[in-house]
Amino acid sequence: MSEQTIKLSSNKKNNWVLGLTGGIGCGKTAVSDMFEELDITIVDADIIARQVVEPKSCGLNAIITHFGNTLLLSDGTLNRSALRERIFTNDADKQWLNNLLHPLIRKKIVADLNAANSAYVVLVAPLLFENGLDKYCNRTLLIDVPKNVQVERTLKRDNVSLEQVNSIIATQMSRENKCKKADDILNNDRDLALVKLSLRSLHTRYMQLALKNAS
Repeated sequence: MSEQTIKLSSNKKNNWVLGLTGGIGCGKTAVSDMFEELDITIVDADIIARQVVEPKSCGLNAIITHFGNTLLLSDGTLNRSALRERIFTNDADKQWLNNLLHPLIRKKIVADLNAANSAYVVLVAPLLFENGLDKYCNRTLLIDVPKNVQVERTLKRDNVSLEQVNSIIATQMSRENKCKKADDILNNDRDLALVKLSLRSLHTRYMQLALKNAS
């Protein structure tokens, strides 16, 4: 895919983009929901990653051709847990899957960012920095919690093994490096009311930046 294909529209004045990221279990969804309550459009990379492998999509067809029908559930959807297990210890399969899905996901992300009509748009991506998606962003916000909180929340939410959680965390950029790269950091290891108060302050700042960008 060429750079021209995935370039943000230059003739739009309302596509100021905030990149929202954070490690697994940090509470990105709760924070993105707060932005949505403020009438800000959310473009979620995880949701898009599911959309590009929906039934009859070219993404799913390619996966089944490569791995076989055993990765299909009875309703014709992708067995995502089985796929995760398949690539968990197989680097070649993981690389093949990344080469297939990353361009599809990136193209849909850019299309959705361009289509946004709110004052600014939030791109939510766990691997914002790792996958270079921050290049589409005017500013970045890291949702931050200590590692032990990440582990505790993920174990409770996803019903997975401690080994899997630690493996996922290990594949992501370190907390220290994310803090260095992010423009803003929001501490999500505290009362939700305090998180919302801090976010509203950030929102006011982002509105100002987006307005300045559009002028």
